[in-house]
Amino acid sequence: MDDEKLMRRTAIDFGKTSSLVQTIILALVALVVPAFVQQLLKNSPLANNAQYIVGSIVNTALIISAINLKGWLKVVPIITMPSVATILSGLIFGPWSMPMVYMIPAIWVGNLLLVVAYKLFFLKFKFNYTLTGFIGIALKVAVIFGFFSILNKVGVIPEKAAVTLSTAMGITQIITATIGMFASSIIYEIENKRLNKA
Repeated sequence: MDDEKLMRRTAIDFGKTSSLVQTIILALVALVVPAFVQQLLKNSPLANNAQYIVGSIVNTALIISAINLKGWLKVVPIITMPSVATILSGLIFGPWSMPMVYMIPAIWVGNLLLVVAYKLFFLKFKFNYTLTGFIGIALKVAVIFGFFSILNKVGVIPEKAAVTLSTAMGITQIITATIGMFASSIIYEIENKRLNKA
């Protein structure tokens, strides 16, 4: 199948052990960071910026998984776990965690589009890394913010939560995905240099 071929594309052909280690690390990041980072930052000056920190780390993990991991089985947990962990922990969105449950499908689709953008445009069609990132970010934010706007319009989102969640589903997504893009590009360059030296 073409989609399976696409999902098996990687920038660097890592060995089985290295690929397994990366999969485990990225899956742990996707699960643990959204669930516990805000708790760790609770009494620090960074507490109010937890969503930016968590979102940037998660987006970095998503892009690294797109360029380093082969196959749906390895990538899907990194796409799905962050939103579930965030909502279950209730830390980032506090009292608005329950309305966020309705956003899970859109967040999954948005994350998937970011990953597929890198698989398709960067790995298959050889687009520039940053251009690919902006395409992926645009697709991700369009889906997430678009779905939020529909839910808000039909009254699913409580009025008191609308402004906070509108920012979280819009501009914050753009910022964190952009930081993730640049952070992942640094990791990618380091990996390339290390492998070229070896």
